[in-house]
Amino acid sequence: MAYSVWDVPLFVYICTMKPEELIHRYCEGNPALENVLLKHSSDVANRALKIADKHPEFKIDRQFLFEAAMLHDIGIVKVDAPSIFCLGKEPYLKHGLLGGEILRKEGFPAHARVAERHTGTGLTRQAILQQSLPLPLADYVPETLEEQIICYADKFYSKTRLNEEKSFEQALASLRKFGEDGLVVFEDWKHRFE
Repeated sequence: MAYSVWDVPLFVYICTMKPEELIHRYCEGNPALENVLLKHSSDVANRALKIADKHPEFKIDRQFLFEAAMLHDIGIVKVDAPSIFCLGKEPYLKHGLLGGEILRKEGFPAHARVAERHTGTGLTRQAILQQSLPLPLADYVPETLEEQIICYADKFYSKTRLNEEKSFEQALASLRKFGEDGLVVFEDWKHRFE
């Protein structure tokens, strides 16, 4: 029996998100950037899902985890980072907040929180002030398990070396620029998630 779109309740269409379609729409006209974003995000999503599968006690919403991991970096479409085909005007450090703006506009506030809170192991108001970072003064620290898992998984994959996975030591070294506090958080996540 064939079905038409009219056979499925409208709320199914409203509630179903396809991250790849959103990425495609925001990367329109820039297939190189789309490729970078899809590859990096897929790697992050796969690692996040493995963590969720290893820890059923966390009771993670796998669908949300996948979607949010796929979209955590959508804000790069607005930044100036030619080495990864980003042709926007904003500083790279703002990509999390810019992604949050995009995802809120699209109607996904929980996904927006993940985007906003994945830089380093999270950025505190104090760190933004001390380092004079070009961000509004606020705390952008992952709070939920999903936010933490995606933030953790993200550190193992670079957008400039798409076919490489960093070791824990390499990921830890890349976090040094965000301060010693982040190293402690990252090591704690390793013990919790691995």
